[in-house]
Amino acid sequence: MSLRLKTAVVSDLGLIRSNNEDAAFAGQRVLAVADGIGGAPAGEVASDIVIKALQALEEGPEPEDAQAALRAALAEANRQIGAATEADPGRQGMGTTVTALLVAGDQFALVHVGDSRGYLLRGGTLTRLTRDDTFVQELVDRGVLAPEEARDHPQRSIITQSVQGGEYAAAVSLLTPEPGDRYLLCSDGLSDYVSDGSIEQALTLCRDPQGCAEHLIRLALRAGAPDNVTAIVCDVVAASTGHSPPQPLGSTAARTSTC
Repeated sequence: MSLRLKTAVVSDLGLIRSNNEDAAFAGQRVLAVADGIGGAPAGEVASDIVIKALQALEEGPEPEDAQAALRAALAEANRQIGAATEADPGRQGMGTTVTALLVAGDQFALVHVGDSRGYLLRGGTLTRLTRDDTFVQELVDRGVLAPEEARDHPQRSIITQSVQGGEYAAAVSLLTPEPGDRYLLCSDGLSDYVSDGSIEQALTLCRDPQGCAEHLIRLALRAGAPDNVTAIVCDVVAASTGHSPPQPLGSTAARTSTC
């Protein structure tokens, strides 16, 4: 690959939760965020299973078919979640969202299930790469609800599918990265409480990925952040620029820094 990734990942409990059901990984081949279903038992177990299955793609040769590799990794995670649920009745109902990127030559493969999001900042313009699998998004798609009404809708957190040991339909696509691109993967603890406009401003003004990820977490906390909040910021740079080491994540507190 002629491009490299410069990445940072930060997660926070938020202002109300006592445990972090988010999990994430940021390496040189794989970027992934998973959000255990809130209110369901052992959501943190489900998110950890998915992240570990995707993290395994960081090892070994680059897959010939990145989209198929992502689908296979999710299928294995889904099998493990189903088995864990059968083994422990206390875990009935556990599941997780997931949004992940996998390097595929000079392209990225993107997989998405649930309401964690992927964004691209290119040339100062923010584009959302994922469609939320939520009840409210379905209302927007049908024209019943205006997009600007979705953010404050009382049922905005109801997801319509997740990786939970049963059937799901992952959205998988290919992207063509360019030097200077900045990607953001985040849990809904960020996107539910920080507007796309504020996210775009932060991604534009904060120079390094670590400072940018920390700033995004602070924005969510200032907005009240009752949920866990996780952000991966990834800059696409020329190969000669170097790269960051892989960063597995369970839960780390955001540190104060300037953009």
